[in-house]
Amino acid sequence: MTDNRKSYIYAVLTVIFWSTVASAFKLTLRHLDVYQMIFFSVLTSTVLMFTVMIVQNKLLILKYISLYEWVQSLGLGTLVPGMYYLVLFRAYDLLPAQEAQPLNMIWPLVVVVLSASLLKQKIGWITILSLLISFSGVLIISTRGDPFSLNLTNMEGTILALVSALIWSLYWIGNVRDQKDEVVKLFINSISGLIFVSVLLVLFSDFTIGIQEGLWGAVYIGVFEMGITFITWLKALSLAKTSAHVSRLIYIVPFLSLIQINYFLGEKILISTVIGLVFVIVGILACQLERESNLERSN
Repeated sequence: MTDNRKSYIYAVLTVIFWSTVASAFKLTLRHLDVYQMIFFSVLTSTVLMFTVMIVQNKLLILKYISLYEWVQSLGLGTLVPGMYYLVLFRAYDLLPAQEAQPLNMIWPLVVVVLSASLLKQKIGWITILSLLISFSGVLIISTRGDPFSLNLTNMEGTILALVSALIWSLYWIGNVRDQKDEVVKLFINSISGLIFVSVLLVLFSDFTIGIQEGLWGAVYIGVFEMGITFITWLKALSLAKTSAHVSRLIYIVPFLSLIQINYFLGEKILISTVIGLVFVIVGILACQLERESNLERSN
């Protein structure tokens, strides 16, 4: 089997697992509060990453990381998984899953805007148009098909879902600059995130879990949202002949999620959600195609 075919297998597995987590978030929130859910999920992902470090014989790498690099990774870990999942889970607590999931998808466009301001990169007219298209999709989803009314389903939940995209974008930009091994970075991020959410749990909740389904839901999220899927996705990109083609498979996730949201949660999927999601993804893809075109011309 060729490396390129293996990359697609890893990518498809990742897409399948990631498509389940929106439903897992809502189902787990029926049994745990936000602080409990994030704590047990991050704890699971930390244990998983530590296990992967042992299996891949990467623990020794930790000895050679400088103080600056530790501070850098610990800071990023406060963003993700710490603050990011705290905000995202709260958004899912307030919004229907079919709204929270697509709104969080706009992070690639937020990366472009932040890159323009933080990294002094230019924004072309196609990117501006892409932003307008995706923002229109956000409005269609958040107003349930009546964007001109500006009457959002839940203002706090919508803002939190969009803020989660901002947090992830900041993490993504910082992570690109961090040249350490990816698994090592994820492990240190998980440690920092675990410290952060442990403090929140002590302050605002407790460790008591009344129903086992909640714990198993958090473990599932820790494995398939925060843990092993990052590794399989990185593997897919590293084996791919053209990573751009593989990376676009990720946009299948929200559509698969909608099917599962309808089946597992019983949410009636609104036509406005599907239309809005199409707008969001078309905007993202148009923006990415322009960036790829610009890179090819510069090379």
